[in-house]
Amino acid sequence: MKKDFYVIALVCGTILAACFFCGCFGKEGELLVLEDSEASLEFFAMDTYMRVVAYGREDQANAAVSAAREEIYRLEKLLSTELETSEIYQVNAHGKGELSTDALSLLQRAVQLSEMTEGAFDFTVYPLMRAWGFMDGQYRVPSPSEILGLLGKTKVSGVLVDEEQGYVEFEADGMQIDLGGIAKGYAAARIMDIYREKGIANGLVSLGGNVQVLGTKPDGNLWRIGLQHPDGGKEYLGVLQAMDLAVVTSGGYERYFEQDGERYHHILDPSTGYPAESGLLSATVVSADGTLADGLSTAIFVMGKERAVAFWREHIAEFDMILYTQEEELYVTQGIVGDFSSSLLFEIISEEP
Repeated sequence: MKKDFYVIALVCGTILAACFFCGCFGKEGELLVLEDSEASLEFFAMDTYMRVVAYGREDQANAAVSAAREEIYRLEKLLSTELETSEIYQVNAHGKGELSTDALSLLQRAVQLSEMTEGAFDFTVYPLMRAWGFMDGQYRVPSPSEILGLLGKTKVSGVLVDEEQGYVEFEADGMQIDLGGIAKGYAAARIMDIYREKGIANGLVSLGGNVQVLGTKPDGNLWRIGLQHPDGGKEYLGVLQAMDLAVVTSGGYERYFEQDGERYHHILDPSTGYPAESGLLSATVVSADGTLADGLSTAIFVMGKERAVAFWREHIAEFDMILYTQEEELYVTQGIVGDFSSSLLFEIISEEP
């Protein structure tokens, strides 16, 4: 049976819900196999709702999505900042500790991304995120002196990593890390590997703010990923056709709080300690590397359009992007123009200035 598969990506900062109009889904955790050998699972992990879908022979598809869910649970137990038994929680609590291969690999990648983006991606802002209440929902605006004090503990250079021993130590008391900015991208990439190992050639995952697709749709056509407009209405910024790509969007328009008439979103500028004021409403990164796309979506949002464009031109072979500004201007990089369509006018960002 042929179906039209259409992925709708609903951006909400690090939280993204995807609705796949390709059949019926059961209750959370319930496995459904449709007549065209589609297997899917929905569940909650890493503080967001997730969906994994695989196509193939029935036993292969079942095994693939089950293994994908277990892999996400496994990574969550390693990387959670709130689960007391996780490696990251223990490192944060003691200022040092040993890390497993996965946690160490992800930490090394986080350091690389911080260096690559010149600090726009910063996994040491966790104390600031807690101060603003974005971790527990106890929202408040920290005082300038509190933010200044916490900025002194926000520095990637203060995270000392012994790669041979698998050991990490913080340079200053009170420092803490959070790898959540790339954990879902890493998990999505791992699921793609699992799918391939299970003999799956077509599949997709939606992990909070991350959508990643394997191959094409079962009918051979490209996946269609719709990016919702930040105003929350029914209009979409556009539709991107994709194959073997991750599509990750960050925006500050859904996860926020208001105080004294001011709105404060959750994407902090590591250089100021305050919500980023970059002029962007959303930043979407498209890359074959899910971990890279995850980290860069946040970094690009922090950078703002001008800096992001210059950055893209330096790393043109690694990713593409779609930007939407507070002035309601839509920009798409040259590399994906042929696969992007929109009812809105948009400007193409070319390789040359």
